[in-house]
Amino acid sequence: MFTSAFLRRAAMITAMALAMPALAAALKSDPAKSSVSAVFKQMNVPVEAKFKKFNAQIDYDSAKPEASKASIDIDIPSFDLGDAEFNKEAQKKEWFNGAQFPKASFVSNALKPAAGGKLDVVGKLSIKGKTADVSFPMMIKKEGNTQVFEGALPIKRLAFNIGEGEWKDTSMVADEVVIKFRVVATQ
Repeated sequence: MFTSAFLRRAAMITAMALAMPALAAALKSDPAKSSVSAVFKQMNVPVEAKFKKFNAQIDYDSAKPEASKASIDIDIPSFDLGDAEFNKEAQKKEWFNGAQFPKASFVSNALKPAAGGKLDVVGKLSIKGKTADVSFPMMIKKEGNTQVFEGALPIKRLAFNIGEGEWKDTSMVADEVVIKFRVVATQ
């Protein structure tokens, strides 16, 4: 009925399928309940600005978090300081240069289990044409039928050329920026 070649091929396909690691489940993020913001100090006063548009992709397996992966694309022109003139200034070449670099992105290389329901996340952050290796802790918690991923990534704005020319002076706008995120996702 079945030829020996057919049986060998079927056995080989089955063996390959069993040898492949389990894939993490792709989650659907809820933009209405999620947020990404940047917190910095201007003249030593904390300021928080939100990115109104972003796309988060999370493939997460709680049984095998190391098989998980995450990425986010942030729409730079959606940066909102709460004032139209400030928003326009932030898009200029000296700051984000939103016309030339309309997206910032993060792509994970590794997610490792850590204490207290956290993951240690390692990956590459790209802003304004510059890419850097970054790492940060991320909290994962279940809220009803959703998974919530929260974290804060400290960066130096000057490492990404955010604030060129006279704006390299950190006495007006601090070099330290914290990118905060909360992504709410479902299966």
